[in-house]
Amino acid sequence: MAAASLPVPAARKHPLRNAKFRLLWIGNTISVTGDQFYLVALPWLVLGLTGSSIALGTISMTAAIPRAALMLIGGAVTDRVSPRRVMMLTASARTVLVAAVAALLWVHGLHLWALYLLALGFGIADAFAAPASQTFMPSLVEADQLPAAQSVFQSTAQATTLVAPGPVGLFIKAFGTAWAFFIDAVSFLFILGALWKLPDPPRAAGAARRNMLQSILDGLRYVKADVALSSLMLVVAVLNFAIAGPTSIGLAWIAKKQFGSPAAYGLLMSCLAAGSLAGLLLAGLVKHRRRGRTLLLVATMIGFCLMPLGVLHHLWSLAGVLVAMSLAAAFLNVQLIAWFQQRVERAVMGRVMSVLMFSSLGLMPISLAIAGVAIKASLAGMFVVSGGMVLLVTLLAATHRPVREID
Repeated sequence: MAAASLPVPAARKHPLRNAKFRLLWIGNTISVTGDQFYLVALPWLVLGLTGSSIALGTISMTAAIPRAALMLIGGAVTDRVSPRRVMMLTASARTVLVAAVAALLWVHGLHLWALYLLALGFGIADAFAAPASQTFMPSLVEADQLPAAQSVFQSTAQATTLVAPGPVGLFIKAFGTAWAFFIDAVSFLFILGALWKLPDPPRAAGAARRNMLQSILDGLRYVKADVALSSLMLVVAVLNFAIAGPTSIGLAWIAKKQFGSPAAYGLLMSCLAAGSLAGLLLAGLVKHRRRGRTLLLVATMIGFCLMPLGVLHHLWSLAGVLVAMSLAAAFLNVQLIAWFQQRVERAVMGRVMSVLMFSSLGLMPISLAIAGVAIKASLAGMFVVSGGMVLLVTLLAATHRPVREID
């Protein structure tokens, strides 16, 4: 008798075949491209108005402080209201702010205080939009599509960052900064249009009955009660702390003191960007088998890549390590975010995502400040300590069976 044929599992559809996800991706891609006009034009404008690097730094801090301070509130509001509505509100606010700056530039009425208000508004908007965007995506695609969906979103943003700044700079040279801000304002209309056509995710029962502080504390308790979730959240925090400052300041220091060339610095930064893009694309292709052990292995690789960066004296060996490290970090980032989205209950998704975003963004200014001081003491020692921190927290996570058994 012929053997019974086994059922063939259905092939996993790519998220771009999902009309809702595709609509959001197109709108977001246009908006992210428009953001490049803002990111290039703003520093150029500040330096043109003031000629001061201090003014540029304080404007950056004006955005960074409310972004970190309000992130947990942003997650709680997302769970109370709707991630889609929060995203629409923040995109609308950005549109108005950028258009106002463009109009002031057009009539030659722009003063520095308007740029501080712009930065403040963007920082507040980021605090609400970041957890909302990560909360909204799981309502559009199936759980097993989330890694590929994250890969598509993040690799598109990374590719845009690689490709767009050069042409944008030429555009600003030809047409001026006012037009750059106008284009950014128009680009927000595309993400607003996409969100307008998409449905609200189902609202969790009882999300609005707690006061704000209690709601935030509930989210923190939820993270703490889940051993695997809290362990990997700690890994994310330490990874961002150990990489952001040391690489941002350390690589510039190495290029200046060791190689004496801005071209060397450009090459090192390009290696980071290229490795990140490769890691983001790879993360969308890998199947989920023994994911916990894979994540721990990749985090270990990042730690070992960080440790020798201060003692490598050949440009190409340094470049190779940076490609490997950034590839691993980008891969880990996509896989962790997708796993968080798959694991967390919808009722607390916004608050948990806000904790994750705070781990990623909130510690960055501290990391930058400490790295600036640490380099004066020992460049090599800074990277060894940074890599050691990553290895230590990864080892601690590996001692927990729920982390090792993530699949």
